[in-house]
Amino acid sequence: MITFPASKINLGLSILNRREDNYHNIQTVMYPVEGLTDVIEILKSDDSGCQFSSSGLIVDCQPHKNLCVKAYELMRTRYGLGGVKMHLHKKVPFGAGLGGGSADAAAVLNGLNDLFELHLYAENLRSLAAELGSDIPFFIDSQSAVASSRGEVLQPVGLSLAGVNIVIIKPDIFVSTAEAYSGVIPYVPQIFPSDIVSQPIDCWRDRLVNDFEESLFVKFPLLREIKEQLYEMGAIYASMSGSGSAMFGLFSDDVSIPDCLKNHFIYSGVLG
Repeated sequence: MITFPASKINLGLSILNRREDNYHNIQTVMYPVEGLTDVIEILKSDDSGCQFSSSGLIVDCQPHKNLCVKAYELMRTRYGLGGVKMHLHKKVPFGAGLGGGSADAAAVLNGLNDLFELHLYAENLRSLAAELGSDIPFFIDSQSAVASSRGEVLQPVGLSLAGVNIVIIKPDIFVSTAEAYSGVIPYVPQIFPSDIVSQPIDCWRDRLVNDFEESLFVKFPLLREIKEQLYEMGAIYASMSGSGSAMFGLFSDDVSIPDCLKNHFIYSGVLG
């Protein structure tokens, strides 16, 4: 079984308040980027446990800490699964706010459900996904949704960006989630991202805000420069995705990438 887990972008991200469990309540709109994917192959094995391997971008953690393996172990514990061989070919950069690792974990949950014919409903899979990480439930369906609470509470949103061109630029900057949250002062905005995205894209520029940008742009001026460059290229809307450090721009037409950006990771495609 081979799967191609989609990445995502965040359209606005409001950090509302700190919770008693030390997480934060947020609201954001997540949108899948189906053209930027990792590749995961899962096969049944006569051996017990998960034989995990990877290629492509370097996965900077021990195999037993990889979310793909954690997803398998969770399913094995709950449903007594047999052994598998699993290979991850990594193409989505990590530490980018694109949800690559989360998408991989969700793909493993979905894949094991099919491979072992467990017949679990999406609701069951989303519940399992929430045990692994806040963003992972979104990728069970990979459909545009408003994410709230820690990010695991999802509400479908009637948003389609089909045909919109996207450029994603990820510089060689790593931003940990803890680092990103440490620079933010939570507040409740007058208007939420879910309300703003119901308006035309050309209304988003000065209203649809990612709360992580203000402090991270001070710490990493290159991120601000890339956002400004995206607007100079003609973006209708540009933003940081999640807690960064990937920046993206939405365009009405195909766009040429200037030479000054070509030393960064770049994805250019059309949204579905």
